[in-house]
Amino acid sequence: MNLLVAFDALLRERNVSRAAEHLGLTQSAMSHALRRLRQFYEDPLFVRIGDSMKPTPFAEEMASSVLEIMSAVQRNLMAQSNFNPLTSTRVFSLCMTDMGELVFLPRLIEELQQVAPNCRLRTSQLPAENILNALERGEIDLAIGSHYIQESSLFQQELFRHSFSSIVSRCFEQDQMDVETFLSMKHISVVLSDKSTRYDQFIEDLGLRRDIYLTTPHFITIPMILEKNPGLIATVPTELGKTFERYSAVKVINTPVPSPALHLRQYWHPRYHHESGNIWLRQLMKQVFDRFMS
Repeated sequence: MNLLVAFDALLRERNVSRAAEHLGLTQSAMSHALRRLRQFYEDPLFVRIGDSMKPTPFAEEMASSVLEIMSAVQRNLMAQSNFNPLTSTRVFSLCMTDMGELVFLPRLIEELQQVAPNCRLRTSQLPAENILNALERGEIDLAIGSHYIQESSLFQQELFRHSFSSIVSRCFEQDQMDVETFLSMKHISVVLSDKSTRYDQFIEDLGLRRDIYLTTPHFITIPMILEKNPGLIATVPTELGKTFERYSAVKVINTPVPSPALHLRQYWHPRYHHESGNIWLRQLMKQVFDRFMS
C-alpha cells in the first residue's frame, strides 16, 4: 500500500522531489520507493524527460486502477481523518489566471499565513481542456475561474461576481467614453486558451464590431502595453482594473455598452469532495471572497 501511495504521488507530481514533498518524505526515501516499484513490476514506470518524470505505457495502464484504489482509501478509510490547519505542512495547489493571482491571491496568502502557518501554496495556469484531468489526478486541489471552465462533472461554488470596466492609458484625456469612440479604438482582448471564448465576448454578442488589435492569454501585460500605446483599450473585470489603477498603471472608465456579470467560481473533483483538507480549503476560499465582497 505504501508503494501505491508513492506511485500515486509520482503520477500527480511527475517529479521525485515534489512527490516526496507532497508525502512528507525525503527525496532518498521516495527514490527508494520508486526502485522497489520498478523491481516489483519489472518496468521502469517513470522515465526522466527534461525536468519531468513521464510514465511508461505500463504505468499509464496502471494509473486508472491506482487512482481508483487511492480514491477508495480516501473515501472509506480516511474519512475520519481530520485536517488540522495549525499543524499541517500540506502544499495546496490552485489553478488560476494571472488576474486571480494579482487580485485575489494576496488576500488568500494573508489569511492562510494566519490560520495555517505551515501550509504552502502552488499556483498554475492550465488550458481549460486540461483542468478536469488535473483535478481528477490531484495535481491541483481547486480551479478558480469563470466561464472558461465548462465541465458538468465537477463540483462548483460561486465565489464572486465581477462587473466589467474598460482601461486606457493614463494619458487618455477623457474620463467618459461614448460607444462610437469605444468602437473606433483598437482593442486588446484576453483569450485564455485556443478553445476558450474571449473574456469580453459580450461585446460581439451585442452585435457590435470592433477592431481587435491584440489577442493575448495574459491580463498582466495589458497595463504596460497601454502605457506605450494610448490608442489601445481593453475591457476587463472591474476589480482587475481597480488593481491596475491603484498602481497608477492605467485609467479605469465605464464601458459604454451593457455588460453582464461574470461569475467567478471554485471547482473541485468528486474524488476529493469528502477529503478533509480539500473541504477546509474550499471553506477558506469562500470566507476570503465573502470578506472581499463585503
